Amino acid sequence: MTKENNKNSDITAAVTINPPRTGEIVKGKVITQERSSLYIDLGAIGTGIVCGKEFYESKEGLKNIKEGDSIAAKIIDLENEEGYIELSISGATRKLVWDELRENYEKRAPIGIKITGANKGGLMAKVSGLSAFLPVSQLASKHYPKVVGGDPDKILKELQKFIGEDLSVRILNLKPKTGEIILSEKMAEMEEREAQLKKYKIGQMVDGEITGVMEFGIFLRFDNGNAEGLIPVAQIGENRAKNLSDHFKIGDKISAKIIEIAGSKVFLSIRDSDKKE
Repeated sequence: MTKENNKNSDITAAVTINPPRTGEIVKGKVITQERSSLYIDLGAIGTGIVCGKEFYESKEGLKNIKEGDSIAAKIIDLENEEGYIELSISGATRKLVWDELRENYEKRAPIGIKITGANKGGLMAKVSGLSAFLPVSQLASKHYPKVVGGDPDKILKELQKFIGEDLSVRILNLKPKTGEIILSEKMAEMEEREAQLKKYKIGQMVDGEITGVMEFGIFLRFDNGNAEGLIPVAQIGENRAKNLSDHFKIGDKISAKIIEIAGSKVFLSIRDSDKKE
């Protein structure tokens, strides 16, 4: 048997062992493009065609494609009526995008986004051309809208300020079947905060600046702005707890005692200082 025969035999064996499958992404070289179809050389597995609806969906992106160009496509039919492997360009693009998103999700890798819109529940953005959502609860503490009373209209007004802004986020949840992409800005912050908080102990006093006054308590940023904790209403003296906004203002400097560290969350108390007054 000649070397050429051996080579062909090896290719045939490879195709037999790993036959193409519907839904698989394949790569090939453009043979020719006609008015309503594109032919692609897929090597040992045969010739592919992009036609009909699939061709028109990708027509804009195929304007500058030339003979010999490499291209990726998704198999949607192993053999059509003419004997060609039917392909989808847009399907391949979608799959490659979702594969990349899945990889980022598994690695917890940061991705950059631009905020495109806002509603009362959070922010809208685009990730690799796909719609994604960043819930209010997943915003970093510095961006969280600390609105007294939790008025939805006021929260929306604060969120709308982010439209057009660039944020660094991570993927919190990914559902390719429904097209759902949920983002989180605070995941990285939580990891950093957990590491930062390891140097603190229960009972330790910290000096900080008030960043929010809510009905349920006061947010206090400390450690040169690298950490933030909550002083619940129950940990504030009775006299001052009744009307927090009358006694505490954003920007005020106060001291508080750490009473609990739970992962990235810190709970503080100023009850002892209230007793001294």
